[in-house]
This record gives sequence, C-alpha cells and structure tokens, in this order.
Amino acid sequence: MEFVLAFQQPPNSYEIHADPLKGQQVSLAWKQYMGAMAAAGVMRAGTQLDPRNASTVRVRDGQREVQDGPSPEGRALFGGFVVINVETLEEALNWAERSPSSSAGFTEVIPVLPIIRA
Repeated sequence: MEFVLAFQQPPNSYEIHADPLKGQQVSLAWKQYMGAMAAAGVMRAGTQLDPRNASTVRVRDGQREVQDGPSPEGRALFGGFVVINVETLEEALNWAERSPSSSAGFTEVIPVLPIIRA
C-alpha cells in the first residue's frame, strides 16, 4: 500500500533551520529519518517544499484571486512529503511517528488511491 507522509511544521521552524547551531541539528534529524526510510526500502518519492514562497489561488465569482504566501487559514506550513510503500496503515503510522515534523508540528498519513484513467 502506498501512503503520502505530509510534513506540516509551524512557521517558526523555518527560523530554526536558519540558525547555525539549531539548523544543523534539525538537518541531521531529517537526514537520519530519510536515510532510515531509504535503508528500509519503503521510500518511493518525495521532496522538500518552501511554503514561505507559495502562492494561494482562489476563484470567486469567476475571478482569480492570488495571494502571496501560504494560505492564512493554515496554522502549519506544508514543508514536504514522501511517498512510502508499506504493508499496512500501522507501518505508515510508525514511520510518521518517527518524523521530525511529528515533534515540531504534525505528519499527515494519506492513503494513495489508484489513478482513474478514461
């Protein structure tokens, strides 16, 4: 079964990443986490995102509205994701629990549905 682990972090986490000492600790935690998934052979894809430079698009009354930055409704920033392939939801939850995001913010576990082709 494939799952997306969506890493949600508080906005101040990006300030921590910029700190020379704290940023190294955070980077090391992420490298170890990603390395563990790669070593276990469960990681299929993934990437880091920069939500601070996102654009939010809405269509209201037929008109496009663009807002610079992430959605103001969010209390956490979507900082990246990985797609994993594991046997059970419980295994996916275990990988999510190990994520550095789960300590600072949260990690969503989302089942991947098959693509419907016409």
